[in-house]
Amino acid sequence: MHPRPGEVWLADLGIAAKTRPVVVVSRFDQDPPRALVIYLPLTTQVRGSDYEVDLPALPFLRQMGAANVQGIGSLPLVRLERRLGVLPPETFARVKEALRFVLDL
Repeated sequence: MHPRPGEVWLADLGIAAKTRPVVVVSRFDQDPPRALVIYLPLTTQVRGSDYEVDLPALPFLRQMGAANVQGIGSLPLVRLERRLGVLPPETFARVKEALRFVLDL
């Protein structure tokens, strides 16, 4: 399994045995040194801050929401359960810009 940047996956985040949608933000690498993926959780609790990226209506998500850029994390590839879809290129560009802001890059 080789998730690509901008893909949305259902992932086991280990929080009360719940799975949540996440967007992959780590670079594509067919042979990474560790079997980890860097992600942002998606949330429906939108606060309208610079630490979120509003998402358009997406056919593979039940509700509109946002990518929580402050919630950046990593998890083993085996915790990705299934690919849900891909963010539109313009939305993923806004995600990358928000990451630069949050990480002060």
